[in-house]
Amino acid sequence: MSIKLPNILILMPDQLRADCIGCAGHPQIRTPNIDRLASEGVRFSEATTVCPICQPARASFINGLYPHNHHMWTNAGKMPADDETVFHHLKRAGYYTAHVGKSHYYPHTFGHMRDHEDYMHARGLDYVHETTGPWATVTMDSYMTDRWAKFGLLEKFRHDYHKRRKHKGIGVWPSPLPIEEFPDSYVGRQAVQFIDSYQEENPLCLFIGFPGPHEPWDAPAKYSKMYDPLKTPRAIRPGVPGDWLPAHAAERMKSGRMENLDREITGMVRANYYGKISLIDHWIGEIMSAFARRGWLESAFIIFWSDHGEMAGDHLRLHKSVFYESSIRVPLILRWPGRIEIGKTCDSPAEIIDVFPTLLEGIEAEPSARCMGESLWPMLRHPDVQYRDAAYGEIFDAGRRNFMIRTPDYKYAMDETGQGYMLFDLDNDPTEQDNLIGHPNSKSIEQELREGLFHFLVRTQVQL
Repeated sequence: MSIKLPNILILMPDQLRADCIGCAGHPQIRTPNIDRLASEGVRFSEATTVCPICQPARASFINGLYPHNHHMWTNAGKMPADDETVFHHLKRAGYYTAHVGKSHYYPHTFGHMRDHEDYMHARGLDYVHETTGPWATVTMDSYMTDRWAKFGLLEKFRHDYHKRRKHKGIGVWPSPLPIEEFPDSYVGRQAVQFIDSYQEENPLCLFIGFPGPHEPWDAPAKYSKMYDPLKTPRAIRPGVPGDWLPAHAAERMKSGRMENLDREITGMVRANYYGKISLIDHWIGEIMSAFARRGWLESAFIIFWSDHGEMAGDHLRLHKSVFYESSIRVPLILRWPGRIEIGKTCDSPAEIIDVFPTLLEGIEAEPSARCMGESLWPMLRHPDVQYRDAAYGEIFDAGRRNFMIRTPDYKYAMDETGQGYMLFDLDNDPTEQDNLIGHPNSKSIEQELREGLFHFLVRTQVQL
């Protein structure tokens, strides 16, 4: 190695939209610590997930593959025990690898998370302190639920979540947990304690997986009242299908809508979601302070990202699992003082699996022979230059595998039979109102994007 290995910090909230941080221009949310990261590094404004579902996206992040390569399309299955991850590469380069918080590299259903620690170690992690995401905490135990049970909080939490299920996704009220015991606070506190007590001689790579701001809408105490629902930005209304749109595409546009998502409900949902984001931002500040106490912050390589976005009422939808912008676009910030440009925004397409090769190139480690991501270093050195023509995404929906190509100007999606159902001119229609599938003036661009998507699938369909 010709460089001194930096300590690496990977910060990952769950289900955070790209536009729901202050540095992205949000008019209401206050995220001073995330904004600080952006001011000290490069923010990728057009970053997208490779799959808008938790487990496939997270698997792709650590193994550098697309869902059609690793074969996880839903929150089921898991990577083989001997499957290569970025953590294996970092260990070989000399790092001590640690995980605190949510992973979701295997189904979170029943039992206790400590029973899966051997599997997590096989993923290339030396230290594991794992928690579930919000809904999985109802049925699966962890060190966090052990603590809650000790203080008489677990039954209150699970009873509250059973009540929320009856509201079919739109129940909005504060968590019964005190702020200091809320899942994101638990993860943040555990991370700080780990940093403060770290005694290994090796440089550290610490992955912190926050459970929030993933639904339900249960921000605790003051964070539930931090934002005025009446002042939240209005949700994007669903587009009206043009008379050129084929029936199958019109049906896909309507499927999954929640017609009861009026302005009042959406405002409440968004305000609560923003509160959970601000709580996570608080803990990011505490984690950075812990790095500073150890003398690591000024040279740390920090990555901030999310697995997918949140519809938050846009197009009369909540959650994710669709190819709309609110669901697929994610925040991505990389910060490394002295190595990465500061305070820059890169508008070139980027994917979450690009972090894998970027980390390895940055520390001058041997590259992965099978990672499908592309290093972001050309863009980190020259953020004003566009280096990539397109980004890609995949999802299992409507009983089929679906594929998306997104360029700076257009987005196109088709299912596994080759039937296109989504085409948006993002340059002239950024809120995705006019689906141009079947429009007589869009035949050439549809064919061009379709060919680009086929070329991508051929190029990446390797035998693993």
